[in-house]
Amino acid sequence: MVVGVATITLYINGSQTLKDKRRVIKSLLTRLHNRFNVAAAEVGRQDSRQEAEIGVACISTEGSHADQILAAVVDFIEAQEDVHLIEYHTELL
Repeated sequence: MVVGVATITLYINGSQTLKDKRRVIKSLLTRLHNRFNVAAAEVGRQDSRQEAEIGVACISTEGSHADQILAAVVDFIEAQEDVHLIEYHTELL
């Protein structure tokens, strides 16, 4: 069993309040879960109006498959218009 974990830092375009930010992040997390069947949550920078840190985790039988899932998640996030990916880090456990 392999656990893949990604920590992703985002900039939320046009977010003026924490409520705006949480609306965008909640929508993104739901889409990630539905599309990729991964666990995702906001794990840092909760008090920032325009930045967010999310964690994404997946479980697989092979490391290459977990790596592919996380790469697809990052590609999906990069294609979103309401967020800008600042940086990300992936790890296989």
